[in-house]
Amino acid sequence: MPIRWPVEFEPAGSPVFVSNEMEIAAPAETVWAWLIRAESWPGWYPNSRNVRILEGSRPDLALGTRFRWWTFGVRIESVVREFEPCERLAWDAHAPGIRAYHAWVFTRAPAGCHVLTEETQHGFVARLGKFFMPHRMHRGHQLWLERLALKAREGLPSGGKP
Repeated sequence: MPIRWPVEFEPAGSPVFVSNEMEIAAPAETVWAWLIRAESWPGWYPNSRNVRILEGSRPDLALGTRFRWWTFGVRIESVVREFEPCERLAWDAHAPGIRAYHAWVFTRAPAGCHVLTEETQHGFVARLGKFFMPHRMHRGHQLWLERLALKAREGLPSGGKP
């Protein structure tokens, strides 16, 4: 299942594009439950901090949820633009010098699920990051997948829905 890119964020026209994927040995519902529990990310994904839902019901992300957070040393404001439970999640991201789109696609697999995550970025800060630290975002997203897999093996988060 390919990412549904908004026209302005299609990879071919974006100066920054990263793609990571992983087979996770856990049900898609469990992996999904951890991913949409955004305010818990800092407890298991070290590249996030101060995640706060500004608009939308807690504790889970949903279509239209607006949240603010820090990642890669930058304070970001995001809005969930795509939300299909256990299949698709995407949000935009805005900060001075950065406009981004981060998408996740889940596909059921015999041993659990396959998770694809891709991001494109525009802006002068994004270009500087690509130049000075060309593999940083790819490594960060790989870590996110690895930590997500570890959390999913623990079972559902507290209050998580199967």
